Amino acid sequence: MTHPSITEKRAIFRDLHKSGCFVLPNPWDAGSARILTELGFKALATTSSGYAWSCSRADGQLSREDMLEHMRYMVEATDLPVSADFESGFAATTYDLAESVRLAVETGVAGISIEDSTGDPQSPLRSITEAVERMHAARAAIDAAGGDTLLVGRAENFFVGLPDLDDTIKRLKAYAEAGADCLYAPGIKTREQIRAVVAAVAPKPVNLLMGSNSDMTVKEIADLGVRRISVGGGLARAAMGGFIRAARSIAEEGRFDAFSETPSAAELNALFGSKTDL
Repeated sequence: MTHPSITEKRAIFRDLHKSGCFVLPNPWDAGSARILTELGFKALATTSSGYAWSCSRADGQLSREDMLEHMRYMVEATDLPVSADFESGFAATTYDLAESVRLAVETGVAGISIEDSTGDPQSPLRSITEAVERMHAARAAIDAAGGDTLLVGRAENFFVGLPDLDDTIKRLKAYAEAGADCLYAPGIKTREQIRAVVAAVAPKPVNLLMGSNSDMTVKEIADLGVRRISVGGGLARAAMGGFIRAARSIAEEGRFDAFSETPSAAELNALFGSKTDL
């Protein structure tokens, strides 16, 4: 079987952003990536939260080296393009950010997202000036490495408790001008907010986070002009939720009926190609 090259995967990923709308689900290991591949998704994205939880850590507690290793692992785990949740780039300065992005590109990912959050609850967002400088640095690092890795600019206003749509849009437009290929404002939820963001950065594509319950369908989101939909840690939370419910039922009630809706060992072995008789 011939496997696509990194260059080919990046080209496929870029093409997905040119028209229509696609779902970019977020696995956290090789098994979850395989399941999503078998279900027919065209590309995948890492989830910093989902991976951190699988390591018994909180989101944001992993190091740059941890994340780079995970990115390499995920790229090697699938033939689909993989976009990276690279948090804020694990760097305080633009010089170090450029180095982080260079290392991220070397893992083979097809896309890299850079946040404008600081991690400081007292001052959770970088100034637009600083965030734009960092976006320029990320763009330059990608271009120096060949330019085929897609850059995603993230405005974290709604995620850090500052739900100012005007400032969010101002940031996204500035990131687009600084070289971001795709724009992302995690936390926006209403149709009015989504339409406003899509219109503000057009014709550049917009990623919408759908990591919680919503009455909106993929078709309706596509009709709003969104180009791609990710779920962040949503699938990881769903998996952890099923695990916790089953374990709690055993521990607290002595019951085993929470296993009723789980796949059988035979089904999973068939999916993963295992010949082991469990």
